[in-house]
Amino acid sequence: MLMPTKNPALRNAMSIDVEDYFQVSAFAPYIRREDWSGLECRVERNIDTILALLADKQVKATFFTLGWIAERYPQVVRSIVAGGHELASHGYGHERASDLTPEAFLADIGSAKRLLEDLGGVPVVGYRAPSFSIGKGNLWAFDVLREAGYRYSSSVYPIAHDHYGMPDSPRFAYPVRDGLLEIPVTTLRVGSRNLPSSGGGYFRLLPYALSRWMIRRVNEVDGESAVFYFHPWEIDPEQPRVAGIDAKARFRHYVNIARTQGRIARLLEDFRWGRMDEIFLGRDASARAAEATASPA
Repeated sequence: MLMPTKNPALRNAMSIDVEDYFQVSAFAPYIRREDWSGLECRVERNIDTILALLADKQVKATFFTLGWIAERYPQVVRSIVAGGHELASHGYGHERASDLTPEAFLADIGSAKRLLEDLGGVPVVGYRAPSFSIGKGNLWAFDVLREAGYRYSSSVYPIAHDHYGMPDSPRFAYPVRDGLLEIPVTTLRVGSRNLPSSGGGYFRLLPYALSRWMIRRVNEVDGESAVFYFHPWEIDPEQPRVAGIDAKARFRHYVNIARTQGRIARLLEDFRWGRMDEIFLGRDASARAAEATASPA
């Protein structure tokens, strides 16, 4: 039985990683970066669908947007901002932070930030590394993010995974540098393990009721806002199928893809949602701090 919620006004953070199907890291061995511009890009129509869904449910979200996408489809950026959503950075070229030198990383995140701010006309303070690629081997990335002017990162996934993860890192938002907050995507602690409960392929694979239960437990037992994420290609069952990929990559990318939009619509109704900057840097964060100060030790 769940304990009573610690904060009935708690909002969760809804986030979208704005990239197209051919840019996912699992397809990197099969699709050359130099071939991206010649492939059918479906991100515009998928973002339009997501924005309409969010508007219908009266939800504001955070869009971690690739500079590569923004440069070619500037209307995507303008539509995100016009809808009242947070515009944030996913880097420029979807290169894993762990594959870059500090100098190359600074160039990538700096160019993306400037491009997004120019197109959107708003400050860009948040960043999410492709494939959650900040870990023990490249903690220097936090210094570079602070140097580039970011105020928060959502780049650490505190789970064990074959492509990413730092399972012994904190599960909830914590300062990593002066003026820089790391906001991990959400996990549920069960025994000695963190279980993924925040979107992506796990959300498509697991029964919806289980995903909903995990988020509710984080809210009601941990008393914390959850951070959920998905990609535009995950609501697009008509996307071109990539030939020649291995069975694991095929399963991870396409499992239950026809059901994702309906599940997200249910999720938007079952919880309260908002932008990451407002929840962790803005009025929600201020309210939590005031509540913690007022509470007896």
